[in-house]
Amino acid sequence: MKLTGRDAQAFFRKPDPTRAGVLLFGDDTMRVAHRRQQVIAALIGPEGEAEMRHTRIPAADLRRDPALLLDAIKAQGFFPGPRVAFVEDAGDGLADTLKPALEDWREGDAQVIVTAGQLSGKSKLRKLFEGHRNALSIGIYSEPPGREEIEAALRKAGLEQIDRAAWDALESLARALEPGDFRQVLEKVSLYKLDDPAPLTPDEVMACAPASIEAELDDILHVVAEGRSAEIGPLMQRLEAQGMNPVTLLIMAMRHFRVLYTLASARGGPSAAVQSLRPPLFGPRRERMLRQAQGWSADGLERALGMLMDTDLSLRSAGQRAPAMALVERGFVRLAWLANRR
Repeated sequence: MKLTGRDAQAFFRKPDPTRAGVLLFGDDTMRVAHRRQQVIAALIGPEGEAEMRHTRIPAADLRRDPALLLDAIKAQGFFPGPRVAFVEDAGDGLADTLKPALEDWREGDAQVIVTAGQLSGKSKLRKLFEGHRNALSIGIYSEPPGREEIEAALRKAGLEQIDRAAWDALESLARALEPGDFRQVLEKVSLYKLDDPAPLTPDEVMACAPASIEAELDDILHVVAEGRSAEIGPLMQRLEAQGMNPVTLLIMAMRHFRVLYTLASARGGPSAAVQSLRPPLFGPRRERMLRQAQGWSADGLERALGMLMDTDLSLRSAGQRAPAMALVERGFVRLAWLANRR
């Protein structure tokens, strides 16, 4: 059987221990690993691994010795409780090995958890689990967590009192971060709010957010929008040294200036429009972008977006031979000059 959407989320929250096996697959290794950890922890509890109720079998080992899985499924441990046999990094070549193990599975045996990379609809591994009467297949895709999933994570972290703006901040982080990084943010927030009955605020959320290359990315966008052309060169050098892709940098600049245009062209003015932005802005970043929008005219921002589009077309031109990062830097300097003439 194949599970998707709400059914998959419900299974992650409370896995069915009567299933012979579960296949978790997807191209994002970290997301698949997160779901696998979640399922196994729910099945065997926090002491399951310490009590040797969890057997990990790399795919390479199983290919060399196909009996490993069936032995792990049938083995009886020293400690009572549910058991899991986890097959890591499986592929279609293991479908024939996994099939008899699933067929021989009986209630009380260790549940089989299999992880794999991206699998097509014609995959033998997927067909095995989706066609089995008592097995499940769940695709893990690079999508931000939904509201129910975030709420469950907040409850697990012990966070109950959250105001609306803080909730918006958490949703934005959930979309921007990898699952493991978002989990760490929730853990930091729960420790930060330990014994504090006051509702969680957006500033507290952002104080616990990870510092990364995005900080310098924000810096270059703010510098350009504020017309500080002398600071562009050193920031661009640092971003290039960190491996920033020129096209990504240009896309982020277009997003930044589109937000400024939305604020500057709003009927009620930037101060009124900033309240309805989605995703929302918070803390110092909100105040800074509001000041930038108030300093630009809508016409000036239209010209800025046009210049960014021209730079993007130049980057993608088949005949373009100039260094891509230099083209982006030149475009940013021109925008800064435009900012000073607005």
